[in-house]
Amino acid sequence: MKEEFKKILLGCVMISGTGLSAMASEIPADSLSIPEVVVTGARSEVDLRHLPMSVSVVNKKQIEGRYEQSLLPVLTELVPGLFTTSRGIMGYGVSTGASGGMTMRGVGGSPTTGMLILIDGHPQYMGLMGHPIADAYQTMVADKVEVVRGPSSVLYGSNAMGGVINILTRKQQDDGIKNNVRIGYGSYNTLMTEASSRFRKNGFSSVITGSYNRTDGHRENMEFEQYGGYAKVGYEFSSRWNTFADVNITHFNASNPGTVSRPIFDNDQRITRGMASLSIENNYERSSGALKFFYNWGHHNINDGFYEGGTPRDYLFNSDDNMFGVTWYQGVSLFKGNRVTVGFDYQRFGGHAWNAYNDGTDSDIIDTNEDNIAGYIDFRQNIGRFLTLNAGVRLDHHSVSGTNWIPQFGASLYPLESGEIKLIASRGFRNPTIREMYMFPPQNPELKPESLWNYEISWSQRLLNGRFSYGANLYYVKGENMIQTMPVDGRPLNVNTGEIENMGVELNVNCQISKSFSILSNYSWLKMENPVLAAPEHKLYVGIDYNRKWFGFSTGAQYVEGLYTSLSPEEKESFVQWNARATVRPSKMLELFVKGENLLNQRYEINNGFPMPGATVMGGVNLNF
Repeated sequence: MKEEFKKILLGCVMISGTGLSAMASEIPADSLSIPEVVVTGARSEVDLRHLPMSVSVVNKKQIEGRYEQSLLPVLTELVPGLFTTSRGIMGYGVSTGASGGMTMRGVGGSPTTGMLILIDGHPQYMGLMGHPIADAYQTMVADKVEVVRGPSSVLYGSNAMGGVINILTRKQQDDGIKNNVRIGYGSYNTLMTEASSRFRKNGFSSVITGSYNRTDGHRENMEFEQYGGYAKVGYEFSSRWNTFADVNITHFNASNPGTVSRPIFDNDQRITRGMASLSIENNYERSSGALKFFYNWGHHNINDGFYEGGTPRDYLFNSDDNMFGVTWYQGVSLFKGNRVTVGFDYQRFGGHAWNAYNDGTDSDIIDTNEDNIAGYIDFRQNIGRFLTLNAGVRLDHHSVSGTNWIPQFGASLYPLESGEIKLIASRGFRNPTIREMYMFPPQNPELKPESLWNYEISWSQRLLNGRFSYGANLYYVKGENMIQTMPVDGRPLNVNTGEIENMGVELNVNCQISKSFSILSNYSWLKMENPVLAAPEHKLYVGIDYNRKWFGFSTGAQYVEGLYTSLSPEEKESFVQWNARATVRPSKMLELFVKGENLLNQRYEINNGFPMPGATVMGGVNLNF
């Protein structure tokens, strides 16, 4: 079946190219290719062609068209090289049996300390544990998502070794009021709801969004419940200056049933995560920049549960963590074709963790804070019409781990007007977390930062006014001082002994066959010298979107092969996941949708011992007014 499925998907890609030529006449002759503009790879807006790194952009239409409550399933489909673990129909959870671990090109880990999540450029990892919480990243906050594939430590510092996922929050572009309500219900008593209101007038704008989601889960003791809200207000003082402030709070209750062979009882988590920020931005013809303040916080209340034959715990794990940060950067064009960006980052993070016993007493685990301060400079120079050179360096000082120099070099060449070659050599690093150094055996306060180099060459081209595009990337990753748990003097200890040596290929083909019909596909191949969990050897996705005024249909198939679910003993998983969605719009206000996931009813595991649900369906309604 695997070989047959590969042939079918390859045929789809070939047909898409043939269909594009045959149907090109349906595309308006006056349509122009608009360059993709991103901010993540350079802090300020820049044409993606001038950046040497690989950046994937997932837009608002793609996010909303998936009818997902979480961003991660959408990104896993649409971004080559990225994979996210999951264990159920909704919710990722934390602690024992959690999912939501992310890897990019085999770098990331579970928990995900080797990839950096940003919201509007602000780092989102926990103050104590040092990793993001997957359930905090909902579609309700996102206007679009930019994903840097490969290290971005020059601009963003620690944790950005494997890549960066930057969630750009919602905003209202046009004057007026727009409201939306979405309600969906489906398999396993799963409910998904969201309501939002956006307003803009005379330079003032606001966005308010709330959601409630829940499911019984496809296994006993696998319930998940989540509710949250997001609010953002902004004001444009002039065409050059603007400011905005936002706050995002989500709370979820998750239960972990344990593996099928070893169930666990009362393993329940009550998690609250929050984020607030204030930004002041300027944008002149030859200069642009921002000053940003942000604060992240969280409270975790966890019952670690007990196995069959054991007894209930007489305590609950509690933690309060936080991160305060200041970011400043300013880009200046000193002369034609030139851009120099200088920046400064400061972060203070940490928290308090303790066990709260049933008799009313507490036992402290950790209560500490750490500081990180950094400065960087990024240089970009266009040389004629055919070459752009990039170079950057960051000086980063951590109050415990010490000082790091982080360099990056790259170039973009344009042998054709419609295509470019990119080359980059970039270093990434990660400071050890408070958890790894001080919390729970096998903690080790002597840990050093992890470090790796990424070398990459890529080619991309756009044809037919951008209606057809394709790209190919070849990369090599070499890392050292990776933190692993090893036996030392008869006990487990975190030590800097691990290595990474990965190489791979990433491909993507996108076809806008007509106004209504598009096909997109991506493929990634990863060869790891040292196997990593949740990093598949092959990942292939092919999707079709068809959209008319009153009707829409989209479907996509993802093939995963060589996914490590266990390293000792080694166990691999391969599967095909086919999803589909259909939408009917009786009026401008009303939209009815239905979606199905895993329609081939595949039986597979991503987290070892946690079988994924079979075929599931959901139907619902969207109201726009």
